[in-house]
Amino acid sequence: MLYIELIRLWDEAVRAIDSRDWQGALTKLNQITDHNCRTMFVVASTHIALGQVDLAIKALDQVIAKDSCLAVGFFQRSAVHMMANRLEEALTDCIWAQKYMRENPVIDYKQLGLRYKMYSWQVVYNAAAVHSRLQQWDKAREILMAASQERGAGRSNLIDTALEAISRREVLEPLLVPEGEVFRPRKQEVDQLKPRDFLGEAKVISSLIPNDDFRGFDPLRPQKPGYYEPKVEDGQDSRYMITKSAYVAKGAGELSVPAGAEVFLYSDDDKDGLAVLIYDGKRGLVPSFLLEPMGKKNKGKNKRIELANGIPYPPALKPPNRPQGPSQRSLELHSSYAGTAHTTPPTTDNSTHIPTQQVSNEIHLKRMKKC
Repeated sequence: MLYIELIRLWDEAVRAIDSRDWQGALTKLNQITDHNCRTMFVVASTHIALGQVDLAIKALDQVIAKDSCLAVGFFQRSAVHMMANRLEEALTDCIWAQKYMRENPVIDYKQLGLRYKMYSWQVVYNAAAVHSRLQQWDKAREILMAASQERGAGRSNLIDTALEAISRREVLEPLLVPEGEVFRPRKQEVDQLKPRDFLGEAKVISSLIPNDDFRGFDPLRPQKPGYYEPKVEDGQDSRYMITKSAYVAKGAGELSVPAGAEVFLYSDDDKDGLAVLIYDGKRGLVPSFLLEPMGKKNKGKNKRIELANGIPYPPALKPPNRPQGPSQRSLELHSSYAGTAHTTPPTTDNSTHIPTQQVSNEIHLKRMKKC
């Protein structure tokens, strides 16, 4: 069968056990076609509550067949065997239960869904109960004295009472898992049985802008200067304004705005000189004297930033030009000036200026004539 169907029937049976409807729980458990050791333990507990000992033993046999190391299964079956007066089988189950305790003083079955702690002294107590039914009083006393040395909750009072009963040659009643304590399915698995609505319910989300009738996806809203043009009631004057200076909210309902901000004047009919503004998608009160109408220059700028089919215009600023280097003519003048900066200035006469190159040529001709 499907695992989800197993969990559903198992949970319904446990709920019936909690309400002490044993027959209803057994009806649900009988619908399970593929039992595991834990569901069979629930079946056995239901038969024990109904007084059906033989059916409980058969169910516990299947529990141990499915999990041969389940100590609490042997412990429970030993008690049921004593109820059926099968003492040899009961003593054998006590031995197996003690073996699968693996020298642990206690086993907590909470992780497996059973809210029960089984102590080793309880297994020993059932063994003493078997010997009391076999009229082996000395053996029963010896086992109880050994159990008194072990640790465990509720050990001292119960064992002391059992020793007194043995001294009076009275038969001991076996210990069982408390009625109603059964293996339960995991809470996470039970929660997954509930139907889930992954889409969720439709929710109406109100806008921060008053009387907003836009019904589409907000990022695709047609943009206008400031935020977008809110609608106001008929007969009200609404326009865009500019704040002269910054204003910090001082009370409830007021709005903080920076200087030079473009705001939408929703209404200026409020008393105490306060106007109702909308700025950055928020509505609040600001003193009216801080507002001034947008001039033509500002309106021209606003037209520039309007969107065309949802795409903003490119910026109007021009990119910077490449820096201009020195011209070729200035480089030549600079090089010629640098070459003559360290030469000797031409010698001159008192009356006329004679270049130095001309004087050197005349001296050379005179030397040639002498030769």
